[in-house]
Amino acid sequence: MLFIFIVFALLSLVVSWRFKSKIKTYSETSLAKNLSGAEIAEHMLRDNNIHDVRVISTEGQLTDHYNPLDKTVNLSRDVYYGRNAAAAAIAAHECGHALQHAQSYSFLKFRSAMVPVQNASARLLNIIIMVMMFGGMFLFKSFPFQYVLLTIIACQSVITLFSVITLPVEFDASRRALAWLTTRGIVMNNERDMAKDALKWAAMTYVVAALGAIATLLYWVMMLMGRRD
Repeated sequence: MLFIFIVFALLSLVVSWRFKSKIKTYSETSLAKNLSGAEIAEHMLRDNNIHDVRVISTEGQLTDHYNPLDKTVNLSRDVYYGRNAAAAAIAAHECGHALQHAQSYSFLKFRSAMVPVQNASARLLNIIIMVMMFGGMFLFKSFPFQYVLLTIIACQSVITLFSVITLPVEFDASRRALAWLTTRGIVMNNERDMAKDALKWAAMTYVVAALGAIATLLYWVMMLMGRRD
């Protein structure tokens, strides 16, 4: 378990570093159209007949997200005011999620419905792991270890499914973003390549998270099967 954690923690750090490096590089290239991330987001929403979503600035770096509860596209200041390929990619990507919401994209609906279950599973799993680390003997005396493993597997299964279902949501948002940026002529050919590369590395962070979740689930399943042999 520790080996799996270390491997995917290191892999996550490498991918995250690469993504941030790409964003930094592409932030130094000004768009020929000279549009800010906020302006791009507003244009994309209007072009898709979405008029009930607000584009707002939020604190922090790479804190960009779409909030379906209050229908807001939240852009970090660098993206909101940025007039570069990275800002264009991120702003359009978050608007891609707004489009998914407006069009009732099935994977997004399923992912949103899973949020409460995923959060509860993550909390329960953290409690079990903490108890196993600091009070394992008490836990195993109170509950057979096989039942503890089954509970862990159930929680990890929810977390893994949530991570996997996030992939098509993120890939689809990027696909929508790039298609709109290209057809509307917001980015030139070289700028499109930069935006595509930035979104690719953003997606890789989710891929690593999903692979890590799958590996962790397989670890617990193998442990359960080993105890049954």
